[in-house]
Amino acid sequence: MVVEFKELYGGEAQSQRQRYEELQKGFEENFGSAEGAAYFSAPGRTEIGGNHTDHNHGRVLTAAVNLDIVGLARKQKNGRISLKSAEYPGMDTFDLGDLTRKEEEEGTSLALLKGICAKCQMLGYKVGGFECYTMTRVLKGSGLSSSAAFEVLVVTVISHLYNEGRIDPVTAAIIAQYAENVYFGKPSGLLDQMACSVGGFTSIDFKDPSSPVIEKVDFDFSACGHALCVVDTGGNHANLTGEYAAIPAEMKRVAGFFGKEYLRDVEEQEFYDKLPAVRGEAGDRAVLRAMHFFDDDRLAKEEAEALKAGDFDGFKQKILESGRSSFQRLQNVFAVGSPQEQGVSLALALSGRFLAGRGAFRVHGGGFAGTIQAFVPLDLAIATLCCCPPDN
Repeated sequence: MVVEFKELYGGEAQSQRQRYEELQKGFEENFGSAEGAAYFSAPGRTEIGGNHTDHNHGRVLTAAVNLDIVGLARKQKNGRISLKSAEYPGMDTFDLGDLTRKEEEEGTSLALLKGICAKCQMLGYKVGGFECYTMTRVLKGSGLSSSAAFEVLVVTVISHLYNEGRIDPVTAAIIAQYAENVYFGKPSGLLDQMACSVGGFTSIDFKDPSSPVIEKVDFDFSACGHALCVVDTGGNHANLTGEYAAIPAEMKRVAGFFGKEYLRDVEEQEFYDKLPAVRGEAGDRAVLRAMHFFDDDRLAKEEAEALKAGDFDGFKQKILESGRSSFQRLQNVFAVGSPQEQGVSLALALSGRFLAGRGAFRVHGGGFAGTIQAFVPLDLAIATLCCCPPDN
């Protein structure tokens, strides 16, 4: 889909033009003339509700943000893909004749590129060579899904260069998730990729991940008197794959007790009725994480309903309840291997003190390190900005 700068960036349109000029310059420095190349964009995302529910077929509430990754790409007839990112050294380049998954490439952007191409071919889409230069404002480790934004950008490039734009947003998310799960080695759910591909303020039900129920939430956030702040706590998500992987694994262990694969297919009351036996089979932390799933799956739906009804105060209470569940039951506010590093826990504690019963706050995204999310009354947000130097 082709969109105008003003439609994509609003009041930032003029400054974004300069950014795109820099993008073209970077492309030309790496690949020569930009003749025949096209521009692409994919947004980062913020998770509003449904913390670690998607991988067990739960519900989420999410929104795209105006921090995006942009790319300039052009077809190549040599059967090779070459991608250079402005923010990282080196260039990923490979031949489409070999899309074999290689263990030594796990955790790299090269693995994501190969995985995306492999899945596109599996689904019957055309894949061909291209060269691409990217620039991103979706900070790595920010909890805004820099990897999902990158993945969706690449799928979008392939869709438009070789498939007449026919890869729809849901399929794009599924392709991106496959690359991250199978080639990159991170067992993520569909939330990140779906939020980046669909865009907007969206409620998603993953009961059937092959056909998720997607509903746009019509809510004017600018009129609610709050700023949505994603706060960097100083850590990042590097080397935390094991922590993330343990969450869906433990939830599925509980589901397995009931002969199911995913918690969404387990009756909540039956879970509580048989809790002592589940505890003996799956362990205490798995039980707590299952409790979180049942609560946050419900809360994601209730948060969306509150917004649709214009009940922002009720929405904030749901956010606080979700945050408490993530802290106490999901336990994704710090890594168990590094108990002295608790930037997320500290930021949450200070947010409670600062907001003093106003606003709302919770861990953001995958957790363990990175960011928290806070809904801050505008008077407090403005006062904080006025008191802090710009580089703070």
